[in-house]
Amino acid sequence: MPTSPAPLAPLDQLPIRGLTSGDLTACADLSEDRGWPREEHKWNLLLTAGMGYGIDDPAGKGLIAACVVTSYGPGLAAIGMVLVAERYARRGVGRRLMRHVLAEAGDTPLTLHATPNGKPLYEQLGFVETGRAEMVSGRFTPTEPAPGIPTRPATAEDLQAILRLDTEIFGLDRTPMITRLPAFADELRVAEEDGEITGFAAAWPNMDTHVIGPLIARDTATAQSLVASLAAATDRPLRTDIDVRHTSLLTWLKANGLDSIAFNAVMVRSLPGLPGDWTRRFAPLTVAAG
Repeated sequence: MPTSPAPLAPLDQLPIRGLTSGDLTACADLSEDRGWPREEHKWNLLLTAGMGYGIDDPAGKGLIAACVVTSYGPGLAAIGMVLVAERYARRGVGRRLMRHVLAEAGDTPLTLHATPNGKPLYEQLGFVETGRAEMVSGRFTPTEPAPGIPTRPATAEDLQAILRLDTEIFGLDRTPMITRLPAFADELRVAEEDGEITGFAAAWPNMDTHVIGPLIARDTATAQSLVASLAAATDRPLRTDIDVRHTSLLTWLKANGLDSIAFNAVMVRSLPGLPGDWTRRFAPLTVAAG
């Protein structure tokens, strides 16, 4: 007689394992399962620069849950790409994965961008809202021109100055992530005045769009000039996530063809707010990594 298959383990006992770049296709499949873009390019960055966690489907059908944690040392880590397969939604799998990540993080403060659907779970896990980001997307049409502050393509010689400026404004050293930008992004530009770099921004490919991020700049005028110069180098629609406190930049982007798509809550755990200088931090590299 044929043997009956062994009973599947309860969901709260399924093992959680580390993910690597070898899990890229499974992560993209999971994104697609939830109606998200596959975003292989972004997944590859996050899995190589950060630490991925996943739960395998006991039926052997890929991943049923995943997330990625990007560490910036003992001062902060960012959680992103928290996904649960539709067939396992609302069964406690996401909570189990998050509790595991929190335990692994220990005393390290955490941040994440929460959708309206995910926010209640994160609040139950001790996260509090500290700000909001507005996603805007569309074809950039320069109806209202940028101020004309000079920008140029970044060179290898600019890297140390970019790292110094980023650490000053982000508030923590994220060298392992920023040094990947030249290979990850299609365009990386700097603004410069009197030989000093006053801002930088990247445009990286994501499906049929170019995402602008990070966007670090001395002021709104510099941020506008960087965005305009990146837009001039692509024929794809743009997308970016702007801190809602930067109202002048958001108004200018919308006047130039970008539409509001969604709002996310910026949340933190175990710290009162994000480090650094928000007045010069306009957009994250990606909401998944801060």
